Amino acid sequence: MSVVPLLGFGQVRHTRLRPARNAFAYPTYFLMLPMRAMQQHGSGALAHNRRGLLSFFDRDHGDGRDDALSWIDELLLCEGVEDAKGEIWLHTYPRVFGYTFKPVSFWYCHAANGSLRAIVVEVNNTFGERHCYLLDEPHYGQELKTAKAFHVSPFCSLEGGYRFRFMRTEHAGTQKTVARIDYDDADGPLLETSVSGTLEPVTRSALRKALWGYPAMTFGVMARIHWQAFRLWRKRVPFVSKPRRPEIFVTR
Repeated sequence: MSVVPLLGFGQVRHTRLRPARNAFAYPTYFLMLPMRAMQQHGSGALAHNRRGLLSFFDRDHGDGRDDALSWIDELLLCEGVEDAKGEIWLHTYPRVFGYTFKPVSFWYCHAANGSLRAIVVEVNNTFGERHCYLLDEPHYGQELKTAKAFHVSPFCSLEGGYRFRFMRTEHAGTQKTVARIDYDDADGPLLETSVSGTLEPVTRSALRKALWGYPAMTFGVMARIHWQAFRLWRKRVPFVSKPRRPEIFVTR
């Protein structure tokens, strides 16, 4: 697979199963960034830590430092993952016209031999809080589970857990990726969510396609969150008060 910054063009899907069914799907694009390669060779056509119509800033991740790669390396070491010395791919949303909101980003952390060593799921809520889930020794295609520890939606409690499944494939020169997150509460499956896309190198033409094909994409992320919350409220889905943020930043 190419070790250059990539853009993914695809779709976000979300379904709530109960007490009132609510489903939506919309086109999206996202970045897939090889963080170690970018540190050594630069970001090519992508504006990195500088202003641009479409850009990526390290400080939008982790603890807000200007070197997100050092942050994720430190997090892994603190959690006992000492052998993720290979490439670290970050699947995330860019800034568009200087603005971004990243509901979830995925850090795919590889060992020196190229095998997948860990996945860090970095979650932000609309209250300005952030939490990470560390999935240790994962495999593509495998169902991975963790308890829910972080408040995201006012229409979901903290009980239950997540089921993750990730895929990244290449066939006839075409790369594709899928990240799926399903949420189960005490009564079983409640939410089904996925983001998928076809990957291509970040070039000026690809950036133009993203920017002009989806000009309000990151603004639309926040707008859709509030629109879907309004729809759930109209359907009388019970509202859950916001709990305190977890004291521990990483849930394994």
